[in-house]
Amino acid sequence: MDQSAIADRRRLRRKLTFWRVLTLLVIIGLGFAVYRMSAGEGGRATPHVAQVKITGMIQDDTELLERLDRIAESDSVKAMVVSISSPGGTTYGGERIFKAIRAVAEKKPVVSDIRTLAASAGYMIATAGDTIVAGESSITGSIGVIFQYPQIAEMMDNLGISLEEIKSSPLKAEPSPFHPPSEEARQMIRSMIMDSYDWFVDLVAERRNLPRDEALRLSDGSIFTGRQALQAKLIDTLGGEDEIRAYLAGKGVSEDLPMVEWKDDGSSSSIWFAQAMSEFVRLTGLGRMLGLDSMRPWMGEKLFLDGLVSVWQVGRD
Repeated sequence: MDQSAIADRRRLRRKLTFWRVLTLLVIIGLGFAVYRMSAGEGGRATPHVAQVKITGMIQDDTELLERLDRIAESDSVKAMVVSISSPGGTTYGGERIFKAIRAVAEKKPVVSDIRTLAASAGYMIATAGDTIVAGESSITGSIGVIFQYPQIAEMMDNLGISLEEIKSSPLKAEPSPFHPPSEEARQMIRSMIMDSYDWFVDLVAERRNLPRDEALRLSDGSIFTGRQALQAKLIDTLGGEDEIRAYLAGKGVSEDLPMVEWKDDGSSSSIWFAQAMSEFVRLTGLGRMLGLDSMRPWMGEKLFLDGLVSVWQVGRD
């Protein structure tokens, strides 16, 4: 056999060895990811403190509501910690999650844990806890309601496009992006916004044990650091896990109980496989090697939310 043939065979062996090793690593990694995911489920069978993380834009989340209902009914859960990192979202979504958390609080202690940001509907959810813990530099507040819609009438005029409409009454399908709103339409939308706003203010006054005038003063859309929120009585304690544990101990919940995160388990094999692969990529650091982390900013939440919105928006001109 000539030298070139021998070299080719050696290269082929090296390639086969590389792919065999890579395949073995993937299998081991997936097995570890599956173990990690299934271990969370097993941990729920023993007494523990349930942790639920609410992040990103708040919407009408059926899965989260069902998860909170399971926590409320679980005898193994002795308390719940709701960790919030959210700029807010739809008012209705926040309302439903608030009520679901209160249903848990009727059966066991609940702590709201404000992380980097819990503003607007995020703060609405936080008020559902029996106590609110935040960091000194956490951002919270932004109590209020907003309704936004685009206006494209001028652009259509520039393009030479017109829209004709026939409707049953003047306020049908108002406000419209195709023409400026009438004064009646403005009044209708403002009335709806103020009704939801009054509900939000009353909720803050009740949950934070504040006079309504004081709650109204704090509900001008302002945001607060954790330190400022403590002075304004919008939160109860500055700190983190130690303070959370101390509060729960005062409610008879042992500090030795493990804190187990209740995650969205997914509902199909394809979702399960994607979760396992995501866990494997995270644990092995392949995301950084392949540059996948740089894509996260482009894979965010929905750009448009339906309904009235309670959200703190960053970077608006």
